[in-house]
Amino acid sequence: MVDVREMTGADVQAVSRVRVLGWRAAYAGLVPQPYLDGMSVEDDARQRRAWMSDPRRQGSDLVADAGAGPVGWVSVGPYRGATPESRVGEVYALYVRPDLIGQGIGRALLDAAHACAKARGFGTVALWVLGGNEGARRFYEKAGYVADGEEQSDTYDDVELTELRYTRSI
Repeated sequence: MVDVREMTGADVQAVSRVRVLGWRAAYAGLVPQPYLDGMSVEDDARQRRAWMSDPRRQGSDLVADAGAGPVGWVSVGPYRGATPESRVGEVYALYVRPDLIGQGIGRALLDAAHACAKARGFGTVALWVLGGNEGARRFYEKAGYVADGEEQSDTYDDVELTELRYTRSI
């Protein structure tokens, strides 16, 4: 069983580890391997600390704590690019330690993100999934998300990859 709670500064290193391990597991074969190999927990933690201290930050970060620290993390807030009056939130990221996937931790984090978004007045939540990430796509579809046809591209080491937008009412 996990406790989902607000992330603190003391959680940054563990969250960065979960994120880097999550990227390497989820995106192996999709994102160029040199890019994945070049990721470091230290660099990610440095960026995360800077982001957490940014006074313009509008998102909320939640962790799944199994008693010995975070084993999962979700970030949620206003949809990027939306107008201030928009009632659309966004799940910016969700990662679970790869060896614990399938144990309900991701679902607990997603449920908490939905509750957070609803408390902020959002009626819809969107998220972006790498097109080839079939596991994530199945996870979000099972949670009631639907691909709405919007796409965007990201480039990793000169390789362009397509992300698909999923939405869900809450």
